[in-house]
Amino acid sequence: MRLLIWLFLFLPLSALAGEGPKSFPPTLKAVEPRVEAPDFALPDMDGKVHRLSDYRGQVVIVNFWATWCPPCRREMPSMQRAWLKIRDQGIMMLAVNVGETEDTVFEFSGEYPMEFPVLFDRDSAVSDAWPMRALPTTFVIDPQGRIAYRAVGGREWDDERLLRPIRALRH
Repeated sequence: MRLLIWLFLFLPLSALAGEGPKSFPPTLKAVEPRVEAPDFALPDMDGKVHRLSDYRGQVVIVNFWATWCPPCRREMPSMQRAWLKIRDQGIMMLAVNVGETEDTVFEFSGEYPMEFPVLFDRDSAVSDAWPMRALPTTFVIDPQGRIAYRAVGGREWDDERLLRPIRALRH
């Protein structure tokens, strides 16, 4: 009887103790054949319009996200750390917020600072044009403007296992 009580009381607690924050997979899925990324023109937090086509010739990371999305929130600090690593390496990072206001994102950025451009897809028209079904979804665009990689769900973007293939696209 004592064994049953012990199992009933302590086994669930020991199982929970092993549950830490779940780590994100360090993988990117290659997109083959590479298709041209849908162009867009979206404003950033300062009202400046960014066109994907303006970055032709560079590798571009395009992340679709929202502040209400838990994996989006979890991956944002790693995106900032990745940006600090890649910003001087001919790689651009664009975070496309889907369906939220500038005030919501501004409040979020107080908690999670972002130095890379945050763009606003207020009516979801741009995100609807891209091959995605969930947030966050991130695409890596090659210098020719084609989708080279896709990542559905959160990632630790400053992980070298993710940055290596992204950097390799520059050549």
